[in-house]
Amino acid sequence: MNEVEFEVFHHEPTLTSEDSAKVRGEELKTGGKALLLKIDKGFKLFVLAADKKLNSKKIKKNFKVKSIRFSTKEELYTLTQLVSGSVPPFGKPILDFELFVDNSICKNEVICFNAGSLEDSIRMKVRDYIKVAKPNEIFDFSNS
Repeated sequence: MNEVEFEVFHHEPTLTSEDSAKVRGEELKTGGKALLLKIDKGFKLFVLAADKKLNSKKIKKNFKVKSIRFSTKEELYTLTQLVSGSVPPFGKPILDFELFVDNSICKNEVICFNAGSLEDSIRMKVRDYIKVAKPNEIFDFSNS
């Protein structure tokens, strides 16, 4: 099956990627930032390295759409029962969204992320993350 090694950390609540990296003792780039975006009539989950910014033009081009937007806090909570900063970088079957991973994640050895809470984090090897997350697509959608 999908047996992989991972570490779980319980820590003080963190609201930003910077705070999360600091409390985990990791470089910012190892953080996996999960963003829920509305594209056309549906939502999709995008994961990129925490030291990167999303490039909306690249996403629009990939999906051949004219507009995209971030979910609101209310939409995020309604759709996931989670608050901003606690969304794990997993689509189906954990969260009911198609999952897209930025190339920046694959450039790291490990990925760290908050796991459904602002107080719990997981660290695992990127190759294991890709194996269990099974993204719909890996492509470049961050600013380099």
